[in-house]
Parts: sequence; structure tokens; C-alpha cells
Amino acid sequence: MNQSLLGAYFPILVFLGVAAGIAAAMVGGSLLVARQKPDPEKLSAYECGFEPFDDTRRRFDVRFYLVAILFIIFDLEVAFLFPWAVALGGIGWFGFLSMMGFLGVLTIGFIYEWRKGALDWE
Repeated sequence: MNQSLLGAYFPILVFLGVAAGIAAAMVGGSLLVARQKPDPEKLSAYECGFEPFDDTRRRFDVRFYLVAILFIIFDLEVAFLFPWAVALGGIGWFGFLSMMGFLGVLTIGFIYEWRKGALDWE
């Protein structure tokens, strides 16, 4: 019983070993081939368009949150479209009209956001 269980996990272990080998080869190759000229600005963390040397406790614009929320909303729309398209043959006209209603509500919301200027970056 234990041998068959270990044998079932062997392909996963081989896959993880190959993935680790490829990752190590890529990192090692970049260290060997690329020019290494570190400088303090290159080594600093990039913080969403802010200067990395400013005070970390300062306030920043709410538009960063707004863009993130808009991305999540429209990303979820795409996430719902793929399974719907795959199952469209089985769900018929009711499924089609339901998705058109969903897309209609999303389009109305998008137009509202556009008119309110939520997508403008000034």
C-alpha cells in the first residue's frame, strides 16, 4: 500500500525537481551572463510610482485604491465569461440572456465611472 502511494506521488516529485533545476539554471545563467552593476537606486524597492526615499508614513492618493478596485471588478467579469462560454451549449437561451443582463449592468457601471472621471489620471 505504501509503495503504490509513493509511486503515485513520484511524477509530482520529478516535476518539482525539474522546476527547481530550471529555476536555478535561469538564476545562475543571469548571474553569469548579465552585467552586474548594482547601485543604491536600482537596489531600492519600487513603490507604485512614489519616490522610494520619501517618508513611509505619508498619505497617498485614493486613486491607487480606485484603480485596484476597478481592475478587480473587470477582472472578475472576464473570469465569469470563460466558464459561461464553455457551458453555453448546455445552458441555452436562459444562460445567454442572463449573461447579457450581467454584462449590461457592468457596462452601465463602466459608463457611470467613466462619466464621473474615475478613469482619468490627472
